[in-house]
Amino acid sequence: MEKFNTQALHHRGARYIFVMLLLALLGACSSLKLAYNNGDTLLFWWLDAYVDLTSDQKPGVKSDIGDLFRWHRKTQLQDYVQLLHTAQRQLHGTPTVADLQADYRETRARAEAVLMKAVPDIAELALKLTPAQIVAMEKKFDKNNRDFRKKNMKGDRTEQMKFRYKKSMEQFELWFGDFSREQEAVLRKASDARPLDNELWLDERMRRQQSILDMARKIQQEKPTQAVAEGWIRDLVKELFDRMEKPSDRKAFFDAYLASNIELVHTVIRIATPEQKEHANKRMQGWIDDLNALALK
Repeated sequence: MEKFNTQALHHRGARYIFVMLLLALLGACSSLKLAYNNGDTLLFWWLDAYVDLTSDQKPGVKSDIGDLFRWHRKTQLQDYVQLLHTAQRQLHGTPTVADLQADYRETRARAEAVLMKAVPDIAELALKLTPAQIVAMEKKFDKNNRDFRKKNMKGDRTEQMKFRYKKSMEQFELWFGDFSREQEAVLRKASDARPLDNELWLDERMRRQQSILDMARKIQQEKPTQAVAEGWIRDLVKELFDRMEKPSDRKAFFDAYLASNIELVHTVIRIATPEQKEHANKRMQGWIDDLNALALK
């Protein structure tokens, strides 16, 4: 059940734009094969929207994206199939919170593996970025933050909790179908039990973005070797991935938020009817079939 797109579970941020869209494609529950097969083009467009690639940079970036997809297709898709098989077994049994925590760790590890695989390509591009392109990236981050404020921080606390609940329900309904009013009441209670601090999440976004910008400027100014740049970026990726788990004045909030998100997913599974579980099972089987087909190409 690792695919639910709650805020804590996709905390990772934009370490490298086209890699993050690759992960997002795996959340496009409808037409997964179509999205994946066109993912290289979508990733290129997304990255170009951030840094406005030059004509000299574009061929190398396109080649890197193609290589990343070929590696991902050959080495990662069958792992995702196994994760989905595990989720199917859990769905038909009585998964515990510990089971869902293990699912989260497995998904996190696979996301980190994709990013680490892309580190050499990230470093190669970072060494070629101009100051103007870094400014363009900063402006794109600013726009994203304005969008975050507009969507997630509109109105008072009650309105923000309602918006968060509706986003979660969109995911749950995609998997399980419609819920009864009684089920919705239970899920609303579980959703509202999650800590809410959008100011903190916005600050976390901005911290990650600033770390990325600082790294880009450091590489652009110091012009290290490829190997040194890779080491810096690898350390940054690890730091950003591990931030929620390191001791800090926010760790209690992070722990509570992750635990409450997992409990929300656990509640969905616990109250789902046999028909709703079968709906989810069929959707997962569709993913499995698509992933198996994609892995053969």
